[in-house]
Amino acid sequence: MSGEHARPTSVLFRSAPETAPPPHRTRHGRRGGLGKRLRRRFLAYRDIEFLSTHVPGDTGPGQECLLLVHVRKVVGQVHYRICTACGEGVITGIDIDKLFLSSGLGTRALSHLQSRHPGTAWTSTLSLRTTRDLLRRMRIPAASADIACVHLPAPADHPVATAG
Repeated sequence: MSGEHARPTSVLFRSAPETAPPPHRTRHGRRGGLGKRLRRRFLAYRDIEFLSTHVPGDTGPGQECLLLVHVRKVVGQVHYRICTACGEGVITGIDIDKLFLSSGLGTRALSHLQSRHPGTAWTSTLSLRTTRDLLRRMRIPAASADIACVHLPAPADHPVATAG
């Protein structure tokens, strides 16, 4: 029904001929842009678990890894060295899957580390642009790779250095 039944029949009051309405997205169709980013952020804050583990092998004491797990799948890692004697921590590597880049997961992981080790002064040896931006947002200063804690032997830097 066109809706003309309740209007006056005079030509003066007739509306313009109806055109087809512009096509709308389907109700459950894929959203782009903001909707997709928002869903990823919810996923990063709701469904990601943090598991701390010691790195196996010849990495030396104090070398640890924070695993970011989503439904039994590791979607990211934060490698760090920590010395409880002097209260210093050094982030040596951040690796997050492409799906979770720009979702706030890196910020959440570093916040988790800071809350897990209160009173620890954190620095980082990472220098890639994406990790530099993340560390600047988290107010974690850069440190040179050759400076190590006197309590821990200086292991070789971890090759992982990408973030989001």
